[in-house]
Amino acid sequence: MPTIFMPALSPTMEKGKLSKWLKKEGDKVKSGDVLAEIETDKATMEVECIDEGVLAKIMVAEGTEDVLVNAPIAVILGEGEKMPDLAASTKGTSSGASAPPSPEEKGKGSAAAMPFSLGEGARRADEVPSGGRVFASPLARRLAAQKSINLSSIRGSGPYGRIISKDIETAQAAPPSAAGARGAVTAGAVTAPPSEASVLKLFEEGSYDLVPHDGMRKTIARRLTESKQTVPHFYVTVDISLENLLSLRERLNLQAPKDKDGKPAWKVSVNDFVIKAMAMALIKVPEANVSWTENNMVKHHHADVGVAVSIPGGLITPIVRKAETKGLAQISIEMKDYAVRAKSRKLNPSEYTGGSTSVSNMGMMGVKNFQAIVNPPQATILAVGAGERRAVVRGNDIVIEQLMSVTLSTDHRAVDGALGAEFLGAIKMYLEEPGLMLV
Repeated sequence: MPTIFMPALSPTMEKGKLSKWLKKEGDKVKSGDVLAEIETDKATMEVECIDEGVLAKIMVAEGTEDVLVNAPIAVILGEGEKMPDLAASTKGTSSGASAPPSPEEKGKGSAAAMPFSLGEGARRADEVPSGGRVFASPLARRLAAQKSINLSSIRGSGPYGRIISKDIETAQAAPPSAAGARGAVTAGAVTAPPSEASVLKLFEEGSYDLVPHDGMRKTIARRLTESKQTVPHFYVTVDISLENLLSLRERLNLQAPKDKDGKPAWKVSVNDFVIKAMAMALIKVPEANVSWTENNMVKHHHADVGVAVSIPGGLITPIVRKAETKGLAQISIEMKDYAVRAKSRKLNPSEYTGGSTSVSNMGMMGVKNFQAIVNPPQATILAVGAGERRAVVRGNDIVIEQLMSVTLSTDHRAVDGALGAEFLGAIKMYLEEPGLMLV
């Protein structure tokens, strides 16, 4: 009796919304059939069937939010099978059984939303493993490592006893136990933010509206808070002359092939040049093309550049893979496709997870200068301001040039000040002499 579980669509996903069932109870299904649509904070994905039979029972109604990863959502019966007692089938009693595979076990970073079947003796939610592997979500493991919390001392509240991020936060807030007094490692205290009630007391009743946070906004808040609290940020700023870049951009766009309606096949933007320059600079300064882990410095072979794209309710960062190998026209075409699909939440998790670095461009909004927050596991992010005409001293003369201020934020554990300055200097060189990116 195959049971379909809520799939993990990304390594850090812990819950999602079952937005729509595409099959109904009693429908015959086969491998490859799309059963349902799942929404995460950033994407909408399809859940495919990997078994043949009849969709006998839908256990989670469409429109249900906050469905935990690995929670059973449907049951498929094969030929000759009968509907069992669901409570018994999802608890089991076999002592040799294990929990359903975590996102790590199914292949970290995989874009596939593959359902799987529940074994005969799946772990009960109230069951704690006695020795062996501790089951925890990737985010919970990362938080526990950062806060020096021993996972084996925590009882998980997630599906099948899995430890989730909430359990780490609860463990952190709890007072030291007797075990802690005997020498167990405990996390340091963190000041809690003001409660909603205390905030609302500051404003006159009836003078405001409350708009609940959606999944995307909650995820952005959690991840950025985590980044600022755990990543030591360092900032480096330079001004970049755009004179040569704008001239080359104009010439390239004039040469773009046109379709039968006269529309150009591509139109290279300043941001496309920035993406290419960052990729080339990472290859030129490979020590900056890294990610930090507790035990190793991860040195990347290619430059995968994420680009912050604003979408309704937040932002997402699709990644131009191996950007150092791609021409400006190809980067332009990819980014146009990403922007369109991002706004409709149709990006695959593999298209916005990972990456070597990121660029956040607010120049089109008239912002002159700002500092971006590093997006782990990346170690750098470039904040790009607006180009503007400024007076510049060249030799003994004052001339007017188009300048752009950029600020590089780095994870100081991986990219310190001197290395950050070298990396930013390479970016500046490629943007001020953009022809170097074409040879």
